[in-house]
Amino acid sequence: MAKISQVGPGRKTNGTIDGITYITRGGVTYARSAPNMPASAYNTPAAKKRQAMFTLIQMHLKYHLRTIRQTFTPSGNGTPTNRYYSVNAKALNAALESLANSFVAGTDVTITDVEAAISAYAAEHPTSIRIASLSGYREVYLTGPWPERIVLNALAGDSTVIVIVNENGTQTTINADGTKTIEVYTGEGASESSSGSTEGSNSSSGSTEGSEGNGGNGGGSVDPNPVNPETPSGSFTIAAGVGSDGGGSVSIKKNGVAVEGGSVQATGSDTVVLQAVPENANFQFMSWSDGNSQNPRTIQPSADMNVTANFLDLSKI
Repeated sequence: MAKISQVGPGRKTNGTIDGITYITRGGVTYARSAPNMPASAYNTPAAKKRQAMFTLIQMHLKYHLRTIRQTFTPSGNGTPTNRYYSVNAKALNAALESLANSFVAGTDVTITDVEAAISAYAAEHPTSIRIASLSGYREVYLTGPWPERIVLNALAGDSTVIVIVNENGTQTTINADGTKTIEVYTGEGASESSSGSTEGSNSSSGSTEGSEGNGGNGGGSVDPNPVNPETPSGSFTIAAGVGSDGGGSVSIKKNGVAVEGGSVQATGSDTVVLQAVPENANFQFMSWSDGNSQNPRTIQPSADMNVTANFLDLSKI
């Protein structure tokens, strides 16, 4: 497709004229001529298979269109749906291979069939289909049926901690200061918003580096807590538990070995890892009581530490 600076006088910026299709994206108009292909070219088995696959993927995209428009940052002058397809094309084709063959053979295929096939493939290949790739947030992968809500964790910064995108079009932002902003998606690029305090959360302000997508469990970058360049001497007590609102548990490992009892004695040469584990899908890890939001959190002891994990009850949002 060629990029042109403008369309000639009297010509529309979108549509087909004299065999040339004009499309405007981001203020730039593109022109594409339709190829002259004989009808027989579209009747080969391979062509029919491609058409079937295109139809099934379009069904899937339309079914989740409202969510995809909120969880994907488009590339260049493209759209969020184009980006979704471009990063997931190979996996979607593999997931729908069997259904496409059935479709070509004349079998009716419903959106339920399409979603079931994609969900089954995602369960077997949990890092193959991205359902969120929004600039500034950790990517989220489909690991089974498409979730009713997608939780996005900020990669860095202290203004936005979590964005929750619901299939019904509601988008909730939990800020580091505990405030909550709710937006109702009404169309591409349009939303209505309201703000208020966060209910049922124990969040503390601080960096969001190291948090992950759904479930809040995953590796991150360097622990924001300062560490002395020289290994400190002495033994330190590292203790961790759960905040008063509950919502999960905390595990402790010292040099890779699990520790019971909620605390451990360690020296500066030891590596202690704290991991906050949500009780179930209704809870999301927010932060530690000292503001750090890395989870799992790696510590090189330099002083005594006693922190609690704060979880957000998503059912109250």
